[in-house]
Amino acid sequence: MKVVISGYGKMGHMIEGVLLKRGIEIAAITEDVRSVDPAIAKESVCIDFTTPDAFKANYEFLAENFKAVVVGTTGWDDIKTKVIGSFYIADTPMIYSANFSIGVNAVFAAVDKVCEALRGYNYVPHIEETHHTGKLDSPSGTAKVLAQIVRHELGVKPDITSIREGDVVGTHVVKFKSDVDKIKISHEAFSREAFAEGAVVAAQMTENLKGVHEFKEMLAIK
Repeated sequence: MKVVISGYGKMGHMIEGVLLKRGIEIAAITEDVRSVDPAIAKESVCIDFTTPDAFKANYEFLAENFKAVVVGTTGWDDIKTKVIGSFYIADTPMIYSANFSIGVNAVFAAVDKVCEALRGYNYVPHIEETHHTGKLDSPSGTAKVLAQIVRHELGVKPDITSIREGDVVGTHVVKFKSDVDKIKISHEAFSREAFAEGAVVAAQMTENLKGVHEFKEMLAIK
């Protein structure tokens, strides 16, 4: 497998380290994915951790030119239908996630199960997320996924509190409060390497894959 890293910020550097550790070939590292040689793109999986604006400008190029694409960039929910449609039309497999941490995806599953158990009872959900001051989207993509899970299972849209401070990698807390008790499910990331590891696992999953999938679905398949 060959990988092109699109976006060379903190996550791009982390992904580079994971790929080198695993002995996976890095075909290119770029801040401008359109500059990648089409011949290289055709045989490479692109791991995209850029910005919402960059991804919105480049998703059609990614779909039409790469062997497969892993998207860790968030903030493009407003064009999600167009993005997924482009990848299906181009017959290019894509795996996307608001958070590629295996631990966070376990939390997604846990929140789903807790919501299922609380359905019909008087529990008020609330989500709190904390990230570093450089994070561009607010609330985080992970918090939005958690909110979607809660809304789907309980039929209520939870409030989300977003905090930006210091160099916090990422903390998410889901609370369910009643008149008599409170349930808390939380996840705290110590290093961005957890996200990088998951993204590389996703890139390996694209081999012989068809269609567009969320990472949490792929973990369930596994």
